[in-house]
Parts: sequence; C-alpha cells; structure tokens
Amino acid sequence: MKRKELINFNLSAVFIAIGLFLPFLTGQIQQIGSMLLPMHIPVLLCGLICGWKYGLLVGFILPPLRSAIFGMPPMFPTAVAMAFELATYGVVIGFLYQRSNKKSVASVYRSMIGAMISGRIVWGLVMMLILGIRGSIFTWKMFIAGAFLNAIPGIILQLVLIPSIMLILDRTKIIQFSKKVKSEVEGTEN
Repeated sequence: MKRKELINFNLSAVFIAIGLFLPFLTGQIQQIGSMLLPMHIPVLLCGLICGWKYGLLVGFILPPLRSAIFGMPPMFPTAVAMAFELATYGVVIGFLYQRSNKKSVASVYRSMIGAMISGRIVWGLVMMLILGIRGSIFTWKMFIAGAFLNAIPGIILQLVLIPSIMLILDRTKIIQFSKKVKSEVEGTEN
C-alpha cells in the first residue's frame, strides 16, 4: 500500500470515529441531530481531505454502523437513507474539490454546495423508494422539510465550520491549497 493510501485509510478510520462520537454532543436526541447534522461534518471533511473514494466509503458506512452500535439513527428508514445521502456527499465533495483548478476557500464552498444539493436529492429519492415500498407516501412537503427547512441550523454550521477547518489545516501546513503547491513546484522546475 502506498504511503498516501495508508494515510487516507487511517484518516478515514478517524473520520468514522468522529462520526460515531459527534452525535453524542446532541444528546442522542433525533430532532436535535436532524437539525445540526453532526454525522455530515466528518464525511464532508473526509471527501475534501482524503478524496471521493474515501468520502464514499465513510459516508456509506457511518450511519448504519452508528445505528447498529448505538441504536441511533434508527436503521430503517433513517440510517439506510442517510447512508446513500452521506455517500453522495463524500463522492461529490471529493470529486468537485479534486477537480478544482485552484484549491481555495471558494472551491471548498463550491464543492460543499454541490455535495449538499446532490446528497439531499439522493436522500429524497431513497426515502421515496423506501416509503413507497412500505405503502407510505413521501410528499414534496416532506422532502423540503426534511432536506432543507429542518436542516437549516446544520447547513449553516457546516458552511461556517468546514471551510474554517480547511483554512486552519492550510495555515498549519497540514493541508495546502494548490496556490502554494504550484509555487513550490514552479520553484523546483527553475
């Protein structure tokens, strides 16, 4: 295994551990967790830092694993739908960020917004499928409430916290935005 792959694998394990722990800060209360979205944070960070493959893996594993260990979120339909939603977050944010020409706070925001929108669409589709199989109806109002209105505090938290963490990682030289990497590469070519 290459060194970078090993580092990303270990970081992914750390992000899973963080994702298992963070919901305890909301007191395991589902309504508060649905508003603050604590499991989304490590998945989004994993996609940004480790890449889309690791973001996919962490996002898909985290909700059912947490449900199996701690009973929250409930496995069906919540954890199952969240697994697809968070996997989409991890893939999209990692893919978009990796493809950004200049990695910066702006590219973090663009990647996050793309991931948030696509993840919520996938969540809605999975919930519609799951509830449709059960004979329930998943309405447009339920989608808007579950994906956006109830999640506004968590969305705001993510939009503030994740770019701040990425900036801190950049300033401490743990993760470097490409403008610094390019200048180092150009300096070595001369």
